[in-house]
Amino acid sequence: MSGVRGTVEVLGQEKLASDVYSLVLHMPEIAAKAAAGQFVSLYSRDGANLLPRPISICEIDREAGNIRLVYRVVGKGTREFSGLKPGETIEVMGPLGNGFTLKDKRAILIGGGIGIPPMLELAKELNCEKSIVLGFRDETFLLEEMRKAGDVYIASEDGKTGVQGNVLNAIEEYGVKGDIIYACGPTPMLKAIREYAFEHHMEAQISLEEKMACGIGACLACVCRSTEVDGHSHVHNKRVCKEGPVFDAREVEME
Repeated sequence: MSGVRGTVEVLGQEKLASDVYSLVLHMPEIAAKAAAGQFVSLYSRDGANLLPRPISICEIDREAGNIRLVYRVVGKGTREFSGLKPGETIEVMGPLGNGFTLKDKRAILIGGGIGIPPMLELAKELNCEKSIVLGFRDETFLLEEMRKAGDVYIASEDGKTGVQGNVLNAIEEYGVKGDIIYACGPTPMLKAIREYAFEHHMEAQISLEEKMACGIGACLACVCRSTEVDGHSHVHNKRVCKEGPVFDAREVEME
């Protein structure tokens, strides 16, 4: 879906971990339309950085007209955003992409790394029994908010929090059960989850992390391989920013 582009006000920013920040923006028109799993594109003030940075929506406050973004600093653009102060403004376009399709089934929500933030809004919107499985490299973030939304199980690479290993190790260790999986995270994690879902005859919706350029489906810079021919490009591709970022796991191929 096409988004609204405009200048919005920064309400607040907080550092959650060594390189992870929480940014709250006042954008009533975008908040009114946004759904769990969608993203917004943020524009740099630096003219040398022409392309916007896509950031997943973490929380939506439709009544107040606010959206919370939790992001990791990985380059010049996100470093610039981490310096934003309350009262300043930034140019934004959104909401973009297709979010999760809510099902009334026993759910397992899986987030890995910076794929964790979109799981928070999803957990709040799902009105069903749900388990939340989170995978961290080392530092944790958003745990308090997640625990208010459902039962939380954790895996970490260093083993200091939860099970040492990955999210599937946590599912096995804690005996987490469900009928549908919703997941967002790095590609190797999503590939393993897709295979796990197939093996256990479970429905799965996965949100792909992909580098994007335009964010609106025009440039074909963020295509993934699909199991069926795309009506736009007429090949086995789907645009992550347009048809995704959330896909039924059966729609996409993962190498």
